[in-house]
Amino acid sequence: MQFLKTFLASILGTLTALILLILIGFGILVSSSSEPEPYVRSNSVLTFTMSGDIPARTLADPFQELLNPGMGARLSLQSLKNNLEKAAADDNIKGIWIKTNFVSASWANLESAYTYFEDFKESGKFLYFSTDDIGMNEKSYFLASLADSVFSPPETGFEFDGFVAQVTFYNDMLDRIGIEPEIFRVGEYKSAVEPYTQMESSPESEEQLTAILNAASTRFVEAIEARTGKSAEEINDLLSSAPINRLQFALDNGLIDAFAYHDEVEAMVKARVGIEDDDDLETIGFGRYSRVSQSSAGIDTPETSDKIAVIYASGIILPDLGGGPFATETGITAESVREQLKSALDDDDVKAIVFHVNSGGGAATTSDLIWHDIRRASEQKPVIASMGTVAASGGYYIAAGADTIVAGENTITGSIGIFNLLFNSQELFNEQLGIAFDTFETHEYADLFDLTRPFTTAEERVIQQNVENGYDTFVTKMAESRGMSYDEIDAVARGRVWTGVDAYERGLVDVLGGIDLAIEIAAEKAGIESYTLDNYPKQKDVFQELFASGNAQVHAFMLSFLPEPLKQQETQNLMKLMKQPKGSNWALLPIRFDIN
Repeated sequence: MQFLKTFLASILGTLTALILLILIGFGILVSSSSEPEPYVRSNSVLTFTMSGDIPARTLADPFQELLNPGMGARLSLQSLKNNLEKAAADDNIKGIWIKTNFVSASWANLESAYTYFEDFKESGKFLYFSTDDIGMNEKSYFLASLADSVFSPPETGFEFDGFVAQVTFYNDMLDRIGIEPEIFRVGEYKSAVEPYTQMESSPESEEQLTAILNAASTRFVEAIEARTGKSAEEINDLLSSAPINRLQFALDNGLIDAFAYHDEVEAMVKARVGIEDDDDLETIGFGRYSRVSQSSAGIDTPETSDKIAVIYASGIILPDLGGGPFATETGITAESVREQLKSALDDDDVKAIVFHVNSGGGAATTSDLIWHDIRRASEQKPVIASMGTVAASGGYYIAAGADTIVAGENTITGSIGIFNLLFNSQELFNEQLGIAFDTFETHEYADLFDLTRPFTTAEERVIQQNVENGYDTFVTKMAESRGMSYDEIDAVARGRVWTGVDAYERGLVDVLGGIDLAIEIAAEKAGIESYTLDNYPKQKDVFQELFASGNAQVHAFMLSFLPEPLKQQETQNLMKLMKQPKGSNWALLPIRFDIN
């Protein structure tokens, strides 16, 4: 029997090794035959689809690149800027035709994209937008408002009715199932806890949400003013009108230029390029054009070794959870930021660092470590924080470690506050499920965070005091970082969320602008005029990705052969998150803030 087990294990190991060797060999074969740089024919039109999110940066999937080496970059602010700059300078590109429908990007990112299109239009080349059977929403039309012409099929959607944000409340549901929220916080504007304690927004929450909505609406109206020549009052009246037959309404009010099907738009693009209607239109897609070098497009590349490192930090700020179910690379950990800072600091060619933050916060402990590391890095090289869609709470905390903070006008930032959200599940367990607990302890506070019973008055005082101490630390360090007094920071803190414009007026940020302005400031502080960009985190190659994901797949495969008791033991590892140090509260809440 033992021989049979050993024999089967040997066969399994051999097969696994062979599969990995085949995959590696396949990777070497494909990567060695990568496509050459695309050739752009004269009188070409750059065409691409703009739909869904527009993140600041995307990292290519090495497996997709392996199977399709010519796919090029996906749409992001970074790739959009690069392609628009090349298209503006490229004599072979006569214009751009963008096909769009519903865009879901944040208003801060839309602001940056809008600026890139404005810069492209200075080339004098045409910019056309068209839509499909889905139609446009306000976010896509905000960008399309810059176009020379906007086309739509006669039967589709067109949103032009204002902006909305919705908050979901769970308090009654929790009450029905026997769970009582236990809230400890400092800051009346720290509204992330409200969905669990009430059934409508507080006046403070309503105040800050309304301000953010109005900021987005004001910027949208300004763009429509620029396109139509109508006044802000007239445009707001149009937005408030009943949305009946909105497409004809859009045509009548100069929002779109003509009804046209895809083939009719193509005919108009041909006419603009100056080719006959029966000739083929030369086009090049976004992905392929991203592989065209700047020099081929007619852009002089700087002959210098000087670099500016751009570190992108996006997601929830959390401790490294190891191999748990939330162990992904989309979050921000102290270790990952420290490694990237070290790499940039150790590179003598890197003269300055731009730290791009897109985070609504997370663990205060992790935020403090990152803040400290950024402060230390700024003692060696200039460090400029660039705020993306959101840099609030812990996101603001880590940005404050930089020399200078740059925020977009509609960046959501601030939220200097702290809370602890816990749940008393006694009724759920005792009355609803019929489960009871008998607890034994050696000292008074040993079971402080036992959620199977209500907190005592003494325990509530302990937790609240710890929360207040955390708030005091937060405000003190932000005052130190901003060169302001404790009282000055406290006056604009209390958990209050601000737009970039409001934060600038209150001294929480230094400059209004996007990542490009942050890079310019970094170059100025470093005393360099010519430089290249060095982006972090680095793109993984197929071998790194293969072994990272392959290990997990092999582990799952091997797990299927384990006896049931061992399999159950492995399954219990999924409960690691429930056994973190007592009191760790990382705000993994079902909360997302969108303006649509």
